[in-house]
Amino acid sequence: MTATWVIGDIHGCAEELADLIEQLDLQHGDRLISVGDLYHRGPDPHGVVDLLTAQPGFELVLGNHERVLLQRAGVAGDRSDGQDCAELPAEWQPGERDLLGDGRTAIHNLRAGAGRELVTPLVGRPYYLRGGSEEQPWVITHAGLVPGRKLDETPPELLCSLRRLQHVRGQPYWYEAYSGPRLVVFGHTPARFPRRQSSGGRLVALGMDTGCVYGGALSAVRMEDLEMAVVPARRSYV
Repeated sequence: MTATWVIGDIHGCAEELADLIEQLDLQHGDRLISVGDLYHRGPDPHGVVDLLTAQPGFELVLGNHERVLLQRAGVAGDRSDGQDCAELPAEWQPGERDLLGDGRTAIHNLRAGAGRELVTPLVGRPYYLRGGSEEQPWVITHAGLVPGRKLDETPPELLCSLRRLQHVRGQPYWYEAYSGPRLVVFGHTPARFPRRQSSGGRLVALGMDTGCVYGGALSAVRMEDLEMAVVPARRSYV
């Protein structure tokens, strides 16, 4: 049986990503899905893109840092499925400032003249993926969703940046107000351990950013049975 593995925020931690991929022992037909935030803050963005694009089953939902890169390139669209993202102009070559992340977050150790290779794999990617079975339908997105709002009617900015519900009293995390029915797997909000929310005895939200770049761990979950794979960070990079 094929497997679907979802990896939390990588943030340039290529050595930990290599260790995690080795641990997963991916087979033909397996899917490897990143929740986004691939490059920024950590030491090796090019190592990350090399590792991921070498995987035949690699997929990506865009995070807030990826969206900023696409916006600077002038190709980011407004659809949450990513289908209105334009192609990169043939002559476009980013400078270091073009590759800064959301909030001008640092990107480190760029290869001279190779910035385009970091942006090319982002073009046309969605802000969410759906899958699963009738017993366990799931959604993967970078930051979260607005409870009660349809995914395809949710702006990309929310899917890749949402943390708290500003319009709700007490401003809870979005998942604290979410009750399903789909299991939502997300990143963006780091914690020492995966964030979990259950409703009616079922897991309905699972946060996979375990803060590798901050000295935590890089984590992955297999969607078929929710088995976890975890690689501790070699050090704190921030």
